[in-house]
Amino acid sequence: MMAPDGIGVLLRERREATGRSRDEQALFLEQFQDGERFDPENLKRWETEKRLPTPRWHPLLADGYGLAVQEIVRAVAESRHWRRSARRADGVDREEGTTVKRRNFLGVAALATGAVALPGIAEAREGIDAGLSGSDAGDLAYLDGAFERHRGGYRGRPPTTVLSRMKDDLGLLRDVLGRPHPATERAGLARTAAGITGLVAIIQHDRGDHRDAHGWFTTAEQAARECGDRQMLAWVLGRHAMVHLNYGAPNAAAGLAMRARFESGQTPTAAAALAAAVTARALAAAGNQEGALLAVADARDIAEHLDGAQAADTWFDYPMQKHHVHLSQAFTIMGRTRDAYGEQEAALALTRSPSVMTRALLEMDAAACMSADGDPTAAADKAISVWENLPDAYRDGLVRTRAEALQQSLPGVAHGRLGQALTG
Repeated sequence: MMAPDGIGVLLRERREATGRSRDEQALFLEQFQDGERFDPENLKRWETEKRLPTPRWHPLLADGYGLAVQEIVRAVAESRHWRRSARRADGVDREEGTTVKRRNFLGVAALATGAVALPGIAEAREGIDAGLSGSDAGDLAYLDGAFERHRGGYRGRPPTTVLSRMKDDLGLLRDVLGRPHPATERAGLARTAAGITGLVAIIQHDRGDHRDAHGWFTTAEQAARECGDRQMLAWVLGRHAMVHLNYGAPNAAAGLAMRARFESGQTPTAAAALAAAVTARALAAAGNQEGALLAVADARDIAEHLDGAQAADTWFDYPMQKHHVHLSQAFTIMGRTRDAYGEQEAALALTRSPSVMTRALLEMDAAACMSADGDPTAAADKAISVWENLPDAYRDGLVRTRAEALQQSLPGVAHGRLGQALTG
C-alpha cells in the first residue's frame, strides 16, 4: 500500500492531469537534462513506490512536474514515514517468530564453523558499519552532485528561478559545513562549497545585486583557499573580477583577473582561459589597449589548447562560445569594431537557444560598435529593439547595466530615445 500523500500518488496524479503516458513524461523530462535519456522505468518504480527518488532527482522532478523542490522532498518524506509505520505494525506480529528464526540460524552457523554465537554480536557489527560509513556520506555525495547540476547554467531559465532552486542546497551546505569531518572529506567539501557559493555569486551578479555578489565571491574564495585547489581559486577570482568589471571598477577588475591568471599557472585550463579573457576586458576598460591585446593573445592561445572537458558548456568550464563573448566585449571597449563584429558572429553561431542573456549582451555590443562607427541612430534603434523584446525577468542586472553604459555614450536624440526606452 502506498502513502496517500506520498511521492507515488503525487507524481502519478500530476502526470495524468497532463494526459501524458509514462513514456511521454520520460521524454518530457529529458528536455530538463539537456536531452539525456530518462528511463521511464524510473517513473514506474517511483509511482508505485517500489523505489523512492533520491535527492539527485528532486530538482529534475520539480522542473518536470511544475512543482517546488520542497513539495518533492515533503512527498518523499511522507512515503518514507508511511513505509516505516507499515513495517513497525507488521513487525509486532512477526517479532517473536523472527527472533526464533535468527537464533536457529546462528545455531546452525555455529555448528558449521565451530564458533559460538554471542548475543548482540551481529547488531554490534551493523552499528560499526553505520559508524564507519558516516552519517554525512549521503549529504556529501548529494552536495557534490548539486554543484555538478547547478554549474550547467541557466538553460533558458531566469536567474531568480535558478537561485530559488539552489535554496535548499545552500541550507544543506550550511548544515554539513558545521559538522566535523576527516581532513580529506573536509577538503572535498570545501571545494564543493567554493563551487556552489561561486555559482550563487554569478547569479547575483547577473541579477544586478553586485554588493551581494561580492559577499558570495568572498565566501567562495575563502572556501577555495581552504581546499587548496588553485584552479578553483583561479576560477573564483576570475569570476569575481567580472563583478568589478561590469559595475564600473576596471582597475580593481584587472587586479583580480591578473591574480587569477597567476594562480591558474601555465597549464591550459578553463580557469586560465577565463582569467586571461577577463584580464583583456579589464585592461581595455582601464584604457590599457596594449596590455589588453596581449591578454587577448594569451586567452586565444589557451583556448586553442583546452581539452573537451575543459571546454564544456558550463559556468565552471570555458566553452568557445563564452570565449567569443568575452573577446567581443574586449574589442568593443577598445573600439576595434571589425574584430568585435567577428567575435559576435562566432559567438552567435555557437549560442544555443534560448540563451536570452547572452544574445542580448552580444546585441548590445553590436549596438555599441555601430555607435563607434559613427551611426548613433542605428545604435539606438538596435538597443531599443533588444530591450523591448527582452523578457521582464532579464531587465534588471547585467543587460540593463550594458544598455545604460551605451546610452551614456550616445549623443543627442539617440541618447534620449534609448533613455526613454529604459525608463518606460
